[in-house]
Amino acid sequence: MAVKQTAGRDQLGGLAPKFAQLNDDVLFGEVWSREDQLSLKIRSIVTVVTLVAKGMVDSSFEYHMLAARTNGVTREEMAEILTHEAFYAGWPNAWAAFRVALKVYGDEADASEGTSFSPMFGLGNPNDGYAQYFIGHSYLNPLTSAAECGVGLANVTFEPGCRNNWHVHHADKGGGQILICTDGRGWYQEWGKDPQELTPGTVVVIPAGVKHWHGAARDSWFSHIAFEAPGENCSNEWLEPVTDEQYPA
Repeated sequence: MAVKQTAGRDQLGGLAPKFAQLNDDVLFGEVWSREDQLSLKIRSIVTVVTLVAKGMVDSSFEYHMLAARTNGVTREEMAEILTHEAFYAGWPNAWAAFRVALKVYGDEADASEGTSFSPMFGLGNPNDGYAQYFIGHSYLNPLTSAAECGVGLANVTFEPGCRNNWHVHHADKGGGQILICTDGRGWYQEWGKDPQELTPGTVVVIPAGVKHWHGAARDSWFSHIAFEAPGENCSNEWLEPVTDEQYPA
């Protein structure tokens, strides 16, 4: 399965379009997708080990740690990898990497529940390009391209407790968003209204101009297909996070 990545274009498309294209289409679209040579799990391990050796434990390292978890590297395996790496890459580098591992894998006895969740339309990659607008970890699997067929469909997966910020889809005419819930259990809420439970088969039509958020229940993974309804001069406005007080128990 080809690895789809848009972080380069999302973050650097305006400044360095060639670098963005090489990052998204060559590094991830070609090199990472050669599973006939190395599995995604092995590639994640190689990448994590290399970054630890170079002392690069920034936001990109957290992305690759998330990818390692998604690609099947268990909590116990990651702990052993970093322990082994400490003797070759340096104790301080390993300590820094463990801090990221604790954030990604958490304090659970085993992280296998997350890696075993298999949404109907695929888990995809860590939603790194929009991570600043989410509490918790989410994953994005693009299904179609708006440039190719006029409508961009994407499967979005939320880990338990993950939700996006309050936000508004703006449009001069038409617009808005449609959610088709496919796996797990989640929540949707419009500003000033009670939360609505989301289960497989639920369809939510969100008109333009409505402030809202959506995400997973505390005790369940959740996936939905999201697509922007056609309109004129459409844009998204990201607002404040959904606090623990607002998030329904």
